[in-house]
Amino acid sequence: MPARILVAEDDLKQAELIRRYLEREGHLTVVVHDGRAAIDEARRRSPDLLVLDVMMPKVDGLDVCRVLRADGEVPIIMLTARSTEDDLLLGLDLGADDYLTKPYNPRELVARVRTVLRRTRVRAEGEVYRVGELEIDPSRHEVRLAGELIDLTPAEFKILACLAASPGRAFSRQQLLEHAFGFDHYVFDRTVDVHVMNLRKKIEPSTVPTYLKTVYGVGYKLADKVASHAS
Repeated sequence: MPARILVAEDDLKQAELIRRYLEREGHLTVVVHDGRAAIDEARRRSPDLLVLDVMMPKVDGLDVCRVLRADGEVPIIMLTARSTEDDLLLGLDLGADDYLTKPYNPRELVARVRTVLRRTRVRAEGEVYRVGELEIDPSRHEVRLAGELIDLTPAEFKILACLAASPGRAFSRQQLLEHAFGFDHYVFDRTVDVHVMNLRKKIEPSTVPTYLKTVYGVGYKLADKVASHAS
């Protein structure tokens, strides 16, 4: 379905190329060339998705992501010339839905846009997942444990929501990156491990995991016995 897409890219030629490819898909596309304009435009028009370059004048893309994440849940695809694990972790923690490293094929960006929009729309229409005393509400972007609201980072929430949508299913680290974020080019085991470790500190009643189980040689899942109580 057509969407309202905001493109924040300071390279004029690159921005125009992105606009043309997105408009061929039927999307209504608005282009800005600095971070301040990106924040203002996002607040003014509430786009369905933001394509956000990291390196921009006035306000960089990471700070734009921080500000807009505080405002709401607009999906964000980040574009960057940097591809280290720390950069990916930071992008995840700030709430990016996908992450493309330059140079990239514009057709790949269009495909990522399509995937993120589809995933976002499913999430918006989705059910509330209940696993034992754990409740995950994707539309409200809330997690409660025994009725108490749990403060999660955007990356932690996406991983938990991905696992909760398929209780009992074992996901590899790569699958979690792909299903939760759409990242299919960056397979850093530590990226998922760090977020799972932090999730356990917030939702597990003891040092022995009740909800987030390690599947040795594979990855992680929500425990079957706990998942059996889900509605």
